[in-house]
Amino acid sequence: LVKAMVSIATELGVEFLMNQEVKTVTIENNSIKSIVTNKGAFAVDAVIGGADYAHTESLLPENLRNYNSLYWQKKTFAPSCLIYYLGIDETIPNLKHHTLFFETNLDAHIDSIYKHKQWPNDPLFYVCCPSKTDPSVAPAGKENLFLLLPIANDLQDDEETRERYLHEMLVRIEQKTGAKNLASKIIYKKSYSVSDFKNDYHAYGGNAYGLANTLNQTAVLKPSIRNKKIKNLWYTGQLTVPG
Repeated sequence: LVKAMVSIATELGVEFLMNQEVKTVTIENNSIKSIVTNKGAFAVDAVIGGADYAHTESLLPENLRNYNSLYWQKKTFAPSCLIYYLGIDETIPNLKHHTLFFETNLDAHIDSIYKHKQWPNDPLFYVCCPSKTDPSVAPAGKENLFLLLPIANDLQDDEETRERYLHEMLVRIEQKTGAKNLASKIIYKKSYSVSDFKNDYHAYGGNAYGLANTLNQTAVLKPSIRNKKIKNLWYTGQLTVPG
């Protein structure tokens, strides 16, 4: 779908400049005149910021931002997560395409995210095994696994911590499915967590899902879709009105 949209837009004269990071913007008379990326400067008529809202605003002088740092600190953000992409060198019995490992205390895990802001004990997690229904995503006799464990934002997610939780998730998968020694059968492994969301997407606190859907952060109570001080700057994405 995305490739088709790009193809149609290109035919209509749209130019896409990929793999560039916006570093600064040039503002005159309360309008953005150009943006400067790591590959050059580009004159603009208008700007739609699709990056993380707080990060986009960090490119502006403080007096031209919609919201200051205290505003973002007071917001309740959805969790970050620890993700593992695994290739397993055997088929795993008794595992469905989607499996929720919610056999531990839900409230305790939620408190670790929002109240204590620490790595959870006895975490809940989600497992997707798409090779159970789509044989094209893994060779015959092997499995494609996606593990997702929700965690608090701004946690230290070093490799040792990630691996400790991977081990715990694999042990619990073994207990429920009858599989044996899954760690020794991993032939592909990639992890993604808080620091990656920060580095790759400038996500505030390394969150994975934007603002939490609380009543005070819904609809018109979300951040404004347009900059109130810069005439040609708009924002888009989950953090904006209407979301």
